[in-house]
Amino acid sequence: MSLLRFDGVGKRYAGGHEALADVSFRVEAGEMVFVTGHSGAGKSTLLRLVHLSERPSRGAVLVDERNLAKVRGARVAHHRRRVGTVFQDHRLLADRTIFENVALPLVIAGTPRAEIGKRVRVTLEKLGLGGRERARPVELSTGEQQRVGIARAVVAQPPLLVADEPTGNLDPQLAAEVMQLFASLPAQGTTVLVASHDLALIKRMRRRVLVLDHGRLMDDIAPEELAA
Repeated sequence: MSLLRFDGVGKRYAGGHEALADVSFRVEAGEMVFVTGHSGAGKSTLLRLVHLSERPSRGAVLVDERNLAKVRGARVAHHRRRVGTVFQDHRLLADRTIFENVALPLVIAGTPRAEIGKRVRVTLEKLGLGGRERARPVELSTGEQQRVGIARAVVAQPPLLVADEPTGNLDPQLAAEVMQLFASLPAQGTTVLVASHDLALIKRMRRRVLVLDHGRLMDDIAPEELAA
């Protein structure tokens, strides 16, 4: 069964800019899929539609066979709790510690306190942030803030993770390590959708790739084609 489906999706903003045009694809549960294309191709818009930060002008976006057009009111927050998100602006809470920022999805989900502590520390260690639990976002570099955002997105092992240029502020070695972390998530039950313009990194990962060009889906490349 498809976890995520776009059926003829278009997104036109006020002023007439068409960010997406007639985009259709499916992502199966347990897949890791990259979305790539030039700056302005529509990658970020596509992810925002999945997160319900935006709504399509036409067509349908479905998650777990539920049309997101029908998700309104309080159910929007419930949907977003099931979608781990990594955005380029981090969206960290400046008045909370790193531990508190990363723990937030677990607290909202009602996870036992002892389990929260364990999972947050393990996740921060994986991202090279062990020992920084009491720091505030302002005390961290841009790259470290990006890693905190990633930790917060993955700590609750959501059914779906969407990440917008998650390695943009990271050095090549750390970027590769973060991608390997993402690649491990499907085995834990998380489907992963990553927008990236880093073609060299995408090619090394050998995962399915959706190629956007001026809002249109131009190619859907299978892992074996990428390897060839």
